[in-house]
Amino acid sequence: MKGTRWQYTRLPTHMEDALSGEDSEREEEEEDEKEEAEAAPSPGPADPMEPQLTETSQVLGASEIRQLSFHLPPRVAGSPWNLVFCTSRDGFSLRSLYRQMEGHSGPVLLLLRDQDGQMFGAFSSSTLRLSKGFYGTGETFLFTFSPQLKVFKWTGSNSFFVKGDLDLLMMGSSSGQFGLWLDGDLYHGGSHPCATFNNEVLARQEQFCIKELEAWVLS
Repeated sequence: MKGTRWQYTRLPTHMEDALSGEDSEREEEEEDEKEEAEAAPSPGPADPMEPQLTETSQVLGASEIRQLSFHLPPRVAGSPWNLVFCTSRDGFSLRSLYRQMEGHSGPVLLLLRDQDGQMFGAFSSSTLRLSKGFYGTGETFLFTFSPQLKVFKWTGSNSFFVKGDLDLLMMGSSSGQFGLWLDGDLYHGGSHPCATFNNEVLARQEQFCIKELEAWVLS
């Protein structure tokens, strides 16, 4: 008679049960952390420093100012915007504009709103002044909100950035036409395509009447 063969099944101890439970909990926690990490949005590109204006602009709103700030040279990022001239306060006079610019050396942001409500302007790499010839650098550009922002940077075609006399302020030039010009009373102006910036007409028409003009020094 053959002996009966017994099979033994080893039961886990209390310690093994506890360890097994901890391992399961740890795995669940790791899975939760992984899912949270995957669901978390990745950080976007850093925004430029929000411009700090010494006064409220009567030409551009906060949204337009922020859009424009993305296109300013890195060297003026975070610089305060100082309103050194505005027609509502200082009158419509190019002479007054030059006078208010005296003593300033920083770049200038020129903001305009015409009688049709169109907003446009220019960034000059240096302060606006009387000159016998053109001055400035390739940082200079023209822009318009029509209604979305369009920026016209230097093409490298020529160096006719800015020129100013008592009767005319000119920015960008080719074939006797200017990308932007303002006359001595700061009431009439015009805009034409030019090789300096390869720009479109900034206003709705090639000639316009100014309703409000502001000159901000960024320094």
